[in-house]
Amino acid sequence: MKINFLLWSLGMGVSMALGCGGDDSSNPVVPTVPATETFEPVPVSKTNDTKIYMHYMPWFETNESSANGQWGYHWTMANRNPNNIGSDGQRDIASHYYPLIGPYHSGDKEVIENHLLMMKYAGVDGVLIDWYGTYNLNDYRINKENSEQLIAMLDKVGLDYAIVYEDRFLPNIVNAGLAPTVTGAAKTDLNYMQANYFGDANYIKIGGKPLLLNFGPITLTTPDQWTNVFANINPKPAFLTLWNESAEAGSNAMGEYAWVYQNNTHLSNFYTNNMPNLQLAFGSAYPGFHDFYEEGGAGNVIGWTIDHNNGATLDETLALAQSSGVDYLQLVTWNDFGEGTMIEPTVEFQYTYVNKIKAFAGVQGGNVFSEISRLFNLRKQHKANPVIQAKLDKAFGYFVSMQTDKAVQTLNEIQ
Repeated sequence: MKINFLLWSLGMGVSMALGCGGDDSSNPVVPTVPATETFEPVPVSKTNDTKIYMHYMPWFETNESSANGQWGYHWTMANRNPNNIGSDGQRDIASHYYPLIGPYHSGDKEVIENHLLMMKYAGVDGVLIDWYGTYNLNDYRINKENSEQLIAMLDKVGLDYAIVYEDRFLPNIVNAGLAPTVTGAAKTDLNYMQANYFGDANYIKIGGKPLLLNFGPITLTTPDQWTNVFANINPKPAFLTLWNESAEAGSNAMGEYAWVYQNNTHLSNFYTNNMPNLQLAFGSAYPGFHDFYEEGGAGNVIGWTIDHNNGATLDETLALAQSSGVDYLQLVTWNDFGEGTMIEPTVEFQYTYVNKIKAFAGVQGGNVFSEISRLFNLRKQHKANPVIQAKLDKAFGYFVSMQTDKAVQTLNEIQ
């Protein structure tokens, strides 16, 4: 998608030459004409041809974004209050880690801009969106709206996307009287995907089929159910289940994707034992796992952790993906702060993880992650100033078109 900006000559006013009772037609006023600068998203240059996709959570709400004026569950769980700010300036959130840009609303344009630019410059090809469906129940509708705010900016940045469908919530839809059966509810969701997502130019296709991942199956656990769900979808998606679960979808599943569990041995076993028998396999890489469920009173005690080891865990899982020869890699995750798998820059790890992804992808060029953060901070600092926001729009255009020197120069012009 082209991005057009009207670049007005600053300091140049339109002077009106007013005559004193005479005809001034011989000296016409020529207004300043804005010059249009067009920015096309340009892919990063990288040497690793593995397709790298980022698992993304669109579920965060702040007290300013939510309809009830309350922070969303994923920042609070059962017992945290982000309105409380500690001596370190950090809000009390349900995580062992703290986002570098602070707790945020997933539908915030500035947040999405920051996230997608970070991913782009790390060599990420697309985003796999954790998606709860179409029904207006609990926070499902909000997650869908936030997802579509993200989708709206993806082609501007030059990234692709696909859906990771959460079928675990289908019984809630039926119990609320919103659909007669779980398969009926899933068919409604799939029809929506086909009508609104699958045809997008930047929706990920594999073999001409739209990619669809399922986190499970958890509710729809028989091949007949999935055959029913896909009955009206054409072409049928390139459908992947969670590792070791493809039998539950039968021939509807093209393959499986790896995740994070207990230790790296499970990942090694997936590459050795599962991948050779799958038509399509997605590997995974993750920085660690340290959930907050017990501390947050969420009642979902996991009982195991994977230490981040100062970045060594991400190094090891990336190396496993490289040595396996997997063609598609899912990064787990961008921002699941509740489970401590976030690759997004944090106060604790700064830009360590995006830099490691960048190195794995073989991205050419300098490191501009701190400049992308500066763009975000300036957006917030000058939120009410349309003139500065226009300049920041231009900086964004330079970033997406890989004109980083001009982007930084534009940022430097703002005091």
